[in-house]
Amino acid sequence: MRIGHITLANRLFAAPMAGVTDRPFRQLCKRLGAGYAVSEMVTSRKDLWASLKTSRRADHQGEAEPIAVQIAGTDAAMMAEAAAYNVERGAQIIDINMGCPAKKVCSQWAGSALMKDEALALAIVEAVVSVCSPQRVPVTLKMRTGWCAAEKNAVRIARAAELAGIAMVAVHGRTREQGYTGQAEYETVAAVKRAVAIPVVANGDIDTPRKAREVFAATGADAIMIGRAAQGRPWIFGEIAHYLATGEDARPPRVADVKLWLLEHLEDHHHLHGDFSGVRSARKHIGWTLRGLPGGDAFRVEMNGIESCAEQLRAVGEWFDALADTQALMPSAPVPTQRAELH
Repeated sequence: MRIGHITLANRLFAAPMAGVTDRPFRQLCKRLGAGYAVSEMVTSRKDLWASLKTSRRADHQGEAEPIAVQIAGTDAAMMAEAAAYNVERGAQIIDINMGCPAKKVCSQWAGSALMKDEALALAIVEAVVSVCSPQRVPVTLKMRTGWCAAEKNAVRIARAAELAGIAMVAVHGRTREQGYTGQAEYETVAAVKRAVAIPVVANGDIDTPRKAREVFAATGADAIMIGRAAQGRPWIFGEIAHYLATGEDARPPRVADVKLWLLEHLEDHHHLHGDFSGVRSARKHIGWTLRGLPGGDAFRVEMNGIESCAEQLRAVGEWFDALADTQALMPSAPVPTQRAELH
């Protein structure tokens, strides 16, 4: 699997998600089997680049290559400048966001709203590619099937983007109008794959190894992208890889291993986000991991009252030690009900 001249470890990707796929989480996903992971979206507004939020999103210190940064905006020149800014700071792949359905993004005509203005969408693609090509930085595009059911224009946009120099297209199998409701469909993804020669990535509702195999078969996609199913279960990438290779389910991870992965992730998370923000933003990662485990609901309540990073680490470690005394392996986890903003 290649994006431009860059060879990836495999064809299992971690989807960009706002508030989730920061550098520590991307590192964890890659460690546990993802061949590729994309950053949370970085705004093209220059006045916000120095903000703490954006600076954290642009932190790639120690990250395993390739480093992929997603940018979002509505002005071609600003998007080109944002691409150049992130390449200077280590981005090896630039991804253009035309997939986010969040109202706060689409109300500014960014994200998947760009699919409603194909001329602007193409102008942005051309501007970003023109900046990145001389640096040998591939540009990719993340989009939906279309703006609404009556106007599924993913194939048309993919063809134009390919001609403009886009190196890969990822398609979430829903329209902007759907948001995250209903079921993802893969017919449009398959149509995009047939229409272009560049790699195509299928995204949406891939939550088990069997579903991954079904989506590969239904779409002919070169890779799949997993979002919510990796929340609290980042080892899903390894599970899928094992199933695709052997046709058999992987052995569930040991509780002791999950404890080690989570504690190391939390330490990295705390270091990036600081004591005050880190302990609070880490709660969702802990909660996702505890989902479906005996006593998990009660511990989440206790966790919300902890405001020290050191105390959070201690409490999590002790809780998993107690769990390991009662069961050695992790049970199957349900797919998250919380809808993170997948880009």
